[in-house]
Amino acid sequence: MLSTTWVVLLIVALLTVLIASWILTLLGIPGNWIMIAAVVAYDVLLPTNSACHIGWLWVGALVLLALLGEFLEFIAGAAGVAKVGGTRLSACLALVGSMIGGIVGVIFPLGWLLPVIGQVLGVLFFASAGALVGAMLGEDWHGRDLNDSFRVGMAAFWGRLLGSIAKSLVGGVMVAVTTAGVFL
Repeated sequence: MLSTTWVVLLIVALLTVLIASWILTLLGIPGNWIMIAAVVAYDVLLPTNSACHIGWLWVGALVLLALLGEFLEFIAGAAGVAKVGGTRLSACLALVGSMIGGIVGVIFPLGWLLPVIGQVLGVLFFASAGALVGAMLGEDWHGRDLNDSFRVGMAAFWGRLLGSIAKSLVGGVMVAVTTAGVFL
């Protein structure tokens, strides 16, 4: 049987990893999935008869939430492009552009604005700008004029941005659900 000290240390470690993972989600890293891995490790390390044991039902709920976050992020970007009549190529290039932009945002963060918030804003901005550029390239390759390409690009920009925010909000819900699972 684990002593109370070890249980408290496990809980503190879990909550620390959850919050760090949520911040990673804001930076474009799959923090929601890191949260699930941390909860599984916590669940395995803690005896099933402990009052703070989470259980596989809670883990299943977290997996469903993580999948919802991925779906929201994907559908927001694709729906933005499709809504304004963008091509599939534009949607694919918006996805590639947002990945490249996210990497650029990590390498060249807007940290000079505010240390942590600047990095988050940098990744969100550059990933969204990458989606804009990718979608515009896709439309340009299909022979659309600059105005149409820009309109599709802006839809990709806002879709990516809103999708990232939605995924991060789901990550916050995952932190709350896990915390409830620990203490209920």
